[in-house]
Amino acid sequence: MPLKAFRGPKVWLWRWRRNPLRRRADVLEAWVVLGVWLLTVLAGVPAGLAADRSVEHGLARERAAWRPAVARVVERAPGSHHAHGRAAAGERVWAEVRWTAADGAAHTGQVRVEPGSRAGTPVTVWTDPRGHLVSRPSSSGEAAFRAALIGGLVGVSAAAVPFVAGLVLRGRLERRRMAAWDTQWARLGPQWGRMV
Repeated sequence: MPLKAFRGPKVWLWRWRRNPLRRRADVLEAWVVLGVWLLTVLAGVPAGLAADRSVEHGLARERAAWRPAVARVVERAPGSHHAHGRAAAGERVWAEVRWTAADGAAHTGQVRVEPGSRAGTPVTVWTDPRGHLVSRPSSSGEAAFRAALIGGLVGVSAAAVPFVAGLVLRGRLERRRMAAWDTQWARLGPQWGRMV
């Protein structure tokens, strides 16, 4: 709070107004700040939107191309069923399964199944157009969330580049301004003693 008393009231756009105390460095800094904010917005927003559209489009292609298939467990899965013939909630083990792709080719692979599943137990797997195992495709809601999250991260990352460059440039301008003040003070400071 005491610091605010020394600073005085906040005046918006003071670097753009005519003022005998305004220096060239102040005007240059104002242009730098304006340019940095424009570049930050112009870099971040389009990059974020492009990443969002790209991820959403890719996940929509996966939803359209990936299909469920019924696979059969090849041999009994490790582990055993718990009481009432069901495994504990969410408990799964890896087992080898076999399925037939749309083109008629037989495939095998490892998937997670309930412990103790017998040979021949049907399991739903997801396959790509070539019949290879893939994970379950994202629902449209999950895809929208993932696309928005990735788009936001890409947008912030792209916006950070001009923003950080602007901070570095403003720091350099501030150091130059302080060096100029030191030079002027070294020249005028000794004269103050004679004036008093």
